[in-house]
Amino acid sequence: MFAVIKTGGKQYNVSANDRVTIGRIAGDVGSTVELGEVLALGGDKPVFGAPLVDGARVVAEIVEHNRGDKVIAFKKRRRQNSKRKRGHRQEHTVIKITEILAKGQDASAKPKAEKKAPAKKAQAEEPAKTEE
Repeated sequence: MFAVIKTGGKQYNVSANDRVTIGRIAGDVGSTVELGEVLALGGDKPVFGAPLVDGARVVAEIVEHNRGDKVIAFKKRRRQNSKRKRGHRQEHTVIKITEILAKGQDASAKPKAEKKAPAKKAQAEEPAKTEE
């Protein structure tokens, strides 16, 4: 099954387990986001929205935030000793699509693995106390 989603003024064709680079969205790395602007759902019975598919959403996990390559905007006006140079780096978010949900479906409750703290070293390393 695939879906066509809209975010940041652009459209993306996504499937489950896809990694997609989109425009920057709010959220921490590792958190889950729901993208509700689904334009079409594909599969055995495709569904097209007018403009959006009712009740459909895409669940994704934020993998990382990064920035794109620098784009240089250079303007020069000849014979007027005038020039201008500006740089820009677009901010991106990499997401991993976990689920595509149609109307009435609930997201599966997958418990997230908790990070275990490293085991503390044995107490043998503590200095011995001397009585005076």
